[in-house]
Amino acid sequence: MKHLDDATRTRLEAAAFRRLMRHLDANRDVQNIDLMILADFCRNCLSKWLVAAAEDEGAELDYEAAREYVYGMPYEVWKANHQLPATPEQLAALEVRQAQKRERDT
Repeated sequence: MKHLDDATRTRLEAAAFRRLMRHLDANRDVQNIDLMILADFCRNCLSKWLVAAAEDEGAELDYEAAREYVYGMPYEVWKANHQLPATPEQLAALEVRQAQKRERDT
């Protein structure tokens, strides 16, 4: 993608991000903890990254507004309708993932 001008690259990145958002919305059964275990990010991370990007651009975007955008609804509504309690296996897998990350980062 280095051969592309900045504006084209930005449009492609934005389109890919919007497609990721549609994909996550279409797959609400995928739990945040599973995303964290497998990919080390979740919907809340995307929300935080949007807030950070807004700050970098001098724009205002609070975390709750970003989460509503990412989840497609208020977070509490999404949580009540789509988030399941984490299983002991998920919690154990997340701990292994976090331990690996801590080890890698030291």
